Amino acid sequence: MTSIFHPELFKDKIAFVTGGGSGINRGIVEAFLRHGMKVAISSRSQERLDKAATEMQEQTGSEVLAIAADVRQYDAVEAAINATVEHWGGIDVVVNGAAGNFMVPAAHMSANAFRTVIDIDLNGTFNVSRAAFATLEARQGNIINISAVQAAHPMPFQAHVGAAKAGIENLTRSLASEWGGRGIRVNAIVPGPIAGTEGVDRILGQFNLVEQVEGTIPLRRFGTVEEIGNCALFLASPAAAYITGAILVCDGGQHMVNYGPMLGVMRQVDPKL
Repeated sequence: MTSIFHPELFKDKIAFVTGGGSGINRGIVEAFLRHGMKVAISSRSQERLDKAATEMQEQTGSEVLAIAADVRQYDAVEAAINATVEHWGGIDVVVNGAAGNFMVPAAHMSANAFRTVIDIDLNGTFNVSRAAFATLEARQGNIINISAVQAAHPMPFQAHVGAAKAGIENLTRSLASEWGGRGIRVNAIVPGPIAGTEGVDRILGQFNLVEQVEGTIPLRRFGTVEEIGNCALFLASPAAAYITGAILVCDGGQHMVNYGPMLGVMRQVDPKL
């Protein structure tokens, strides 16, 4: 995809991205790197982070800092933020992308499984945002949270995800209203099904539903990681300087339709749906 953004749009800017070593979040990191930004990526596995950082540096020529941290642990997150600030002098953009997801009926879900997703998605988003507050205020930076269609459109087997993402969207607006006077913008992106990601490959691929689900999307195709990256580039850029508290849906119109073929799969598990 040929970028419509200037290649030095984010020259001398620094980002901190959780979950930045894979999937949609890696696509956002690569978009930032291709437009002049330095990026620190964070997740629990230092080995995976190092591999991803090396690959992205070789592809883009831009520096990537890999710092392992569990977003559920505030002290670890704070240490990762501080290490980034010490290395580069500050942070301009935070992307909260760390997430957990699996399909399970609520009646069969353990309390620990529910708590784990809330802890990674919602508590992790707060932990990183709070830890980065001082440097974001100092540099008039912004936060981009990654949500999901389940936040606004509840669906079976996704009670944990829907609750976590709905919390993230409310937190996005709450922080936007509270921190706007500090010069910090806070927005969220809601990706639809994105080709080549674990969610599409593992969940839809498992049930051979890729073509059927694709056909229910008004634009008749899955999105790409590059398109989510473009959303992040826009929200992080001066072009969005007057945008805060926004929930940007990038799903090809999927939120306007029902569950499509997935409902048939869900009814195989629970015929009473």
